Amino acid sequence: MKVLLIKDVKALGKAGEIKEVKDGYGQNFLIGKGFARLATPDVVENWKQEQEDMAQQLKDDLARLEVEKKALEATTIKIEKRKAPVGIKGSVGNVDIAKAIEEQLKIAIEKKSINLKKALKSEGFHEVDIKLGHGIHAKINVEIVGV
Repeated sequence: MKVLLIKDVKALGKAGEIKEVKDGYGQNFLIGKGFARLATPDVVENWKQEQEDMAQQLKDDLARLEVEKKALEATTIKIEKRKAPVGIKGSVGNVDIAKAIEEQLKIAIEKKSINLKKALKSEGFHEVDIKLGHGIHAKINVEIVGV
């Protein structure tokens, strides 16, 4: 029986390979557990098409993320907080920064992807690292203004 491996299988092969296996092993284990599909011409053609679509989607995502990175790095995010005798009242965290980016640049950033070692508690300019995805990071400038 010929099967197309969907996932890597130890001691058999990597995803995308067509292997000749015994009927019971192929039907009961590989196909039954979702590691492979029966290697018919239609299944092989669909697999190739899916891989091409995924590669195109990745390429589009990377291009979009590069545009977002340039937009984020080109501007300064301004956040207003109430003044205190020393510094500002409260602090600016990743939720505040994500909300300010959404309002000012119309780019949706998850709060989990904003890397802050500790909350920002003083006025002025601060540099913040943001993980956009696919290994792309953006360094943005955040200006905290006391009002």
